[in-house]
Amino acid sequence: MPRIKRLCLVPRTSGVGGMVSFQHKLEAGLVQRGIGVTYSLDDRPYDAVLVTGGTRNLNGLWRARRSGVHILQRLDGMNWLHRAPRRPGLPGPTLRHFLRAEYGNLLLALIRSHLAHGIIYQSDFSRQWWEHRYGVSPLPFAVIHNGVDLNIYSPQGPGSPPADLSRLLVVEGSLMGGYELGLEIAVAWAQRVAAQPGPSACVELMIVGRVAPLQQEHWSRQATVPLQWVGQVPRERIPELDRAAHVLFSSDIHPACPNSVIEALACGLPVVSFDTGALPELVSNDAGRIVPYGSDPWNLRPPDVDTLAQATVEVLHQQAYFRQGARRLAEQSYGLDQMVDQYLEFLAHDHA
Repeated sequence: MPRIKRLCLVPRTSGVGGMVSFQHKLEAGLVQRGIGVTYSLDDRPYDAVLVTGGTRNLNGLWRARRSGVHILQRLDGMNWLHRAPRRPGLPGPTLRHFLRAEYGNLLLALIRSHLAHGIIYQSDFSRQWWEHRYGVSPLPFAVIHNGVDLNIYSPQGPGSPPADLSRLLVVEGSLMGGYELGLEIAVAWAQRVAAQPGPSACVELMIVGRVAPLQQEHWSRQATVPLQWVGQVPRERIPELDRAAHVLFSSDIHPACPNSVIEALACGLPVVSFDTGALPELVSNDAGRIVPYGSDPWNLRPPDVDTLAQATVEVLHQQAYFRQGARRLAEQSYGLDQMVDQYLEFLAHDHA
């Protein structure tokens, strides 16, 4: 199999979110192996192209394909919240948002069906989702979960959970644009945990990510537990925040492979959530608790927060056991080196 010497990553992402985090980590792993990286399809030569989701530069992809360069597409989930029925109090999508979401899905599907030579799905959940919506692709594919630098995301370092309260953590890029439901569920979860008997009664909810000011004001007035609004933070702060909490809740309804979960596990932070998206395949029983959603998540029906709270109390009462299990799972499955090796193996095989 030919060795990949230089890889083109498109599109170049910026800001916060899963795609940005993935590109940053993948580039770091490639550079450590002496593999060159470019973010421009015009910056020849390169051995292959990895499209993170989609790109509007279809002409550039087509030219690269015609010149014999292999195109690999990395797929997570797809836009779906804009079509989900809205409960009272949840804002619906604007026409512009709806059209952008539909355009994004069509762009991803077009690259998948006409330009890619191979596909990497972030999880088996995302593979099944794409195959159900757009059919089974005849292209070679692999399922590769995200990875993290286990030296940076580690239980060792600044930050430790407070001894006088149970700190519950939510880490998302954004809790806006349809994701406000995740914030609503997180507040309800924290309140139910606080209502459980035992040492979990003193509870604080820490929220990391973009939240609309009106939402902050609303939940600060309504919540019966203290809320700590951290806002957007540089990725370098995430390990310290993970180490300073007792449990992480993944608030996305159908996450394809949330970086926040894998980063938390690597820091020894147990994860609790519902059995939606890729979470059942990411979190084992000794690294946290995944519980039944209890209703229809695709239609944004209210989940079974009571069961989630009971599972959280179990994790809070057995911190040493679950923290060790979280780190052990990350070491076994979510190391950055392992992820990069899997990408390079598939690239080399697909490029052969």
